[in-house]
Amino acid sequence: MKAIIPAAGLGTRFLPATKEQPKEMLPVLSKPVIQYVVEEAVSAGVDDVLVITGRGKRAIQYHFDRSLELEDLLERSSNTDKLRQIRAIPDLANVFYVRQGRPRGLGHAVMCGAPHTGGESFYVMLGDVLVPHNDCLPRLQAVHERFGGSVLAVQPVERQYVSRYGIIGGHEIEPGVWKVTDLVEKPPINESPSNLSIFGRYLLTPEIMRILPRVEAGRGGEIQLTDALKQLLRTEDIYAVVMDCVGYDTGNVLSWLEANISLALDTEELGHQLRESITRLLK
Repeated sequence: MKAIIPAAGLGTRFLPATKEQPKEMLPVLSKPVIQYVVEEAVSAGVDDVLVITGRGKRAIQYHFDRSLELEDLLERSSNTDKLRQIRAIPDLANVFYVRQGRPRGLGHAVMCGAPHTGGESFYVMLGDVLVPHNDCLPRLQAVHERFGGSVLAVQPVERQYVSRYGIIGGHEIEPGVWKVTDLVEKPPINESPSNLSIFGRYLLTPEIMRILPRVEAGRGGEIQLTDALKQLLRTEDIYAVVMDCVGYDTGNVLSWLEANISLALDTEELGHQLRESITRLLK
């Protein structure tokens, strides 16, 4: 399996921090978000990753390249732990890049990776969505192997927030697994087929790459992946897995803060001190 990581968005929700800094490079603790995403892919057996980039995204490529000057400095200062971490980054996976000329939606970003997927099923992993526990992709793969078709990760959201997300409709065929019958991009509350939102992780069959070039621009003048999936439903089954793990949309300031706090609380090094700090701040 290969993975496509769309990372060409402008990050407007995080301005001015993302004026020149890619939102995918914002740190969660001491690592940029996109490194967590690549590590998640690798943990699921992926060793071939295509990142869809855009203007101002060179920092992503630099991050997954070697930095000989930094390595030399760390080696001379005998900082072996940091040196090991830095040298491990370029060896995580084979990381390739395709540039999306201008933001034209998630569907267009995925379509940019068509030559790379080689007519095989592949993962799509949003570059600013962090999933701390690496069980999402294996669950998608397990459902794909049992039922075939494309598989989406979904999670429940409060009904008043459905207009922020792509939402699925369908019926549960076994605990936590749905057969999808409808998909709607950011529906009004009274038109939403459910409260299950697409989670930022997909396992897609090659047929999606034949559909995407025929998809007309939709909401916001962009080519929406949800619209392509809706067309895919006419010829193939699509399934959804309800995730019980927590994920973070780190392009959102509040969710980014929650990701930092949650992961820090789970660490031996920072957890106790942070709890004390939060208690002090809340007084």
